[in-house]
Amino acid sequence: MLDYRKERLEMEPILFNDKAFDENLNALEFRRVVCKGVYDEKKSIYVGPRSRSISGVTENGYYLITPLLPIPGNPDCWKEKELASSHDVEEAKDLPSTSSSSGEKRSLWNFWSKKSQAIEVDPASSVNLVKVVGVVRGSEKPSIFVPGNDPTSGQWFYVDIPATAHASGLPQNTIYIEDINENVNPSNPYPVPKDATTLIRSSVMPQDHLNYMLTWYSLSAAVTFMAYKRLKPRKIRR
Repeated sequence: MLDYRKERLEMEPILFNDKAFDENLNALEFRRVVCKGVYDEKKSIYVGPRSRSISGVTENGYYLITPLLPIPGNPDCWKEKELASSHDVEEAKDLPSTSSSSGEKRSLWNFWSKKSQAIEVDPASSVNLVKVVGVVRGSEKPSIFVPGNDPTSGQWFYVDIPATAHASGLPQNTIYIEDINENVNPSNPYPVPKDATTLIRSSVMPQDHLNYMLTWYSLSAAVTFMAYKRLKPRKIRR
C-alpha cells in the first residue's frame, strides 16, 4: 500500500479536465492534479479540531475546505463550454478576491465538480485565478470515538465528501482535492498545505511493527527469565 501511494504521488500531475472525470475515482486517488479557478470562500467549511506536531511542538487547528469554481471561456480553466449555460450563475464580484492580504487566508483543500456552478465574469472586472496543485482523495473513515457530523449546526469532525458537497450547494459527484502546493508565502503561511509525505504514511508504519516486535519479545524474555528464577527448585543444605 505504501509503495502504491508513493508511486502514484511521483507521477506527473495531470490537468484536471472533463476527461479526468470519466475515469474511476478510485483510479484517480493519490494522483497529483492541476486545476485553476476562483475560490468561493463564503462556502468554506472547517473540519476538526485537529492537531499536528512540528519539531515536537503541537499545534491545534482545523482543516479548511473551500469550493474552487471554474470560469467558463477562460483559457486557463480546463472546463467545457457547457458550463457557460448553467442556470445557477454567480457574479464574480460577489466572490472574495483570491489575492491574499495580511488579514486574509488562502484556502487549503478544495472541491471541484464536473457540474459545479459556473461563474459569469465581467470583462471589465479583474479576477485573479488561483492555481491549485493537489491530490485527489476520498472521504475519511472515522473511528468509533469520532462524533458524527452535524451539517445543520456547521460542525464537521471528519471529511464526508457527499455530505460536505451538499452543504456547500455542490453536486454529489464533486471531487475532493487536497492542496499540496509547497509555494507558501512565509508572511502568510496559513492555511498550511498538506504535506505530501504524510499521504504516504499509515497509522502503523513498518518500523513501528519492528519496534513492537522487539519490545514484546524483550518483555517476554524478561518475564520468562524471572519466572524461571522464581520457580526453580532451591537446593536444601543439610
